[in-house]
Amino acid sequence: MKRDPQNEPSLADAPPGIFVTAESAVTESAAGKRAVAAIPSALTDLLLVACSAAVVFVLAAWLELHEAFSRWISPFEPYQADELPFALLILGAGLCWFAFRRWREARAELVKRIAAEARVGELLLHNRELAQQLIALQESERRALARELHDELGQSCNAIRVEAAYIQRCRPDDHAGMVAAATRVATVAESLYEMVRGMLRRLRPANLDELGLVAALQELCESWEERSGVPCVFHSDGALDDLGDAANITLYRVTQEALSNVMRHARAAKVRIGLAALADGRVQLTVQDDGIGMEVAASHRGLGLLGAAERVAALGGQFDIDSRPGAGTRLTIRLAGNPRLAVATAPGDNPPRK
Repeated sequence: MKRDPQNEPSLADAPPGIFVTAESAVTESAAGKRAVAAIPSALTDLLLVACSAAVVFVLAAWLELHEAFSRWISPFEPYQADELPFALLILGAGLCWFAFRRWREARAELVKRIAAEARVGELLLHNRELAQQLIALQESERRALARELHDELGQSCNAIRVEAAYIQRCRPDDHAGMVAAATRVATVAESLYEMVRGMLRRLRPANLDELGLVAALQELCESWEERSGVPCVFHSDGALDDLGDAANITLYRVTQEALSNVMRHARAAKVRIGLAALADGRVQLTVQDDGIGMEVAASHRGLGLLGAAERVAALGGQFDIDSRPGAGTRLTIRLAGNPRLAVATAPGDNPPRK
């Protein structure tokens, strides 16, 4: 049967986490051919067994093997040798049962191995797509930084060079002109410094190193509220000062990505962020909005949430999204923390901060 190319599945139609490639299609086709080829082979084996049984029956009838066997074993009647065929029959049946059990075990092991290989293939495809998207994101970030360096840094340096040339050409008695040029140089230098600080914050959040995780998330929430105009409430609970650099940067980046998604897609009127040390020693971060919600299956196709999930998985944590269209979105992650980071304060000790 010929396939219609317009009805073939595409990457856009594939379920989340499953990526259709030529390699997987070839593998499935080869498996189907092997399954079809196994049917004639089984029929051939069955026919061979039936023919062998018929030939043995004809030979036994022609040679009268039963009568001959009875004559052969009659001298051994005192030793009950005539019961030997029944014992051999039971032994043959037992060997058949033993072989059947071993065949079932081998078949179950083969099924498990095939499932494991299929799972490994899916993970390899998933990692390949993630690597490609991360490379694309890295190149996009590099282009943005190069453009910003060219536009902002280049113009600022040109402005400083122009002002310096002006100062060099000023007459010694033109004090007012030199002061004005120096003031313009100072202004350009200040804007250049702010631009560098902004670029450094994009590469690494300075507040995370200087103030700690809780204060950095509070500052992130406040700055996001100023940019978006959407109220953002942050609440922390428990001892959260000794999580480690890997956990701190993961929690910060996941919160940053979640707020970015809220601004772009959620159309929310309010956002709540919670960070708590649980009684079992784990750390839980929740980001909840009252926006339009989304289909959870489609959410994992985006690079942002995919990267966030990979960050959490790299630390052995859990990443969950609970959302329905029209019912808002709740993102929850749990990371394994130090056992002594259990909740040390009552829920009312740290009130929500806005």
